[in-house]
Amino acid sequence: MSFIYSSPYFSPGTVATAEAGSHMPAEWESHHRTWMAFPPPNGTFGPVGSSTLDLARAAWASVARTISRYEPVTVVADPRDATAAKQWLGEGITVVEVPLDDAWIRDSGPTFVHQPDGSLAAVDWVFNGWGAQGWAAWDKDRDVARAVAGQAGVPAMSSALVNEGGGFHVDGEGTVLLTETVQLDPGRNPGATKESVEAHIHAALGTTKAIWLPRGLTRDYDEFGTRGHVDIVAAFAGPGTILLHRQDNPAHPDHEVYRELREALAGQTDAQGRPLRIIDVPAPTALKDDEGFVDWSYINHYVANNVVVLCSFDDPNDSIAAGILQRAYPGRAVELVDARDIFAFGGGIHCITQQQPAPARRQDGPA
Repeated sequence: MSFIYSSPYFSPGTVATAEAGSHMPAEWESHHRTWMAFPPPNGTFGPVGSSTLDLARAAWASVARTISRYEPVTVVADPRDATAAKQWLGEGITVVEVPLDDAWIRDSGPTFVHQPDGSLAAVDWVFNGWGAQGWAAWDKDRDVARAVAGQAGVPAMSSALVNEGGGFHVDGEGTVLLTETVQLDPGRNPGATKESVEAHIHAALGTTKAIWLPRGLTRDYDEFGTRGHVDIVAAFAGPGTILLHRQDNPAHPDHEVYRELREALAGQTDAQGRPLRIIDVPAPTALKDDEGFVDWSYINHYVANNVVVLCSFDDPNDSIAAGILQRAYPGRAVELVDARDIFAFGGGIHCITQQQPAPARRQDGPA
């Protein structure tokens, strides 16, 4: 199926998002809980009773149980799957019913921000199946952000920008990472410019400076990719500090991608004027899977209260990456969780999680 998508939402001259003065805290700031989604039967995961659906549910459940040792986890499940979700997840994880097409809540779910009074709001981006891709379904997922906001008891703020949570990363101090092939994708925001996208992003997230990367990893441009999500290739790990996916093997096309991205970041400063410190994180040594060159990446980790949940691949570089992230996030445990099945379905640990920050504290007392 092929068709031309024309966004009925995006207008470069109209910005309608979160309340003025809102801002998105960094992922490493205090969380109230983590949100996830339970894999439904679909074209990606397979039908009910299939081995592939079981693999997905086992992988998602492993991540949920790991995070739940450090902070509360709530998993949204399609009503038909709520009983199965409770069985797979076990005790201590809350399951709520929300109609779902897919299970990538980083993208379909809301982006939580602090409002000026310290309370939370949820940015509801327009979700259209990663640029209206022919294989994707989003009739239900386009409403997930607002449904999660309702479950969380916070107001939902509509954005006119087609965007996904995996398509940006913030440092909590005014800087945001974006990718030219995502927010400027004609299948997402036809007619958009960097200036018009930044107006929407800054209004929603409270950022003031965008750093644009020219592209994402090679595999992400295959049929089932996102066309360049940043959260698999680069991520802030503190003010002025960026973790960058480094592919050392010249036989892998991401070797050249790494060189291009490092050059794009060289000499950049953040919103506070600090020169960026780039920490290279070597890719796993594996080059290919059954579908071609892998996009396995340690950048797609999740930072929760007192822990970094890190993708592992039964690879010699797992321990190297764990050491790098331990130094990047001092004082946090690093928990390795096998992410090969998650990547086989099209994403990583960061893609299947979404943080709900704790309310901010006002100067005159707790929010």
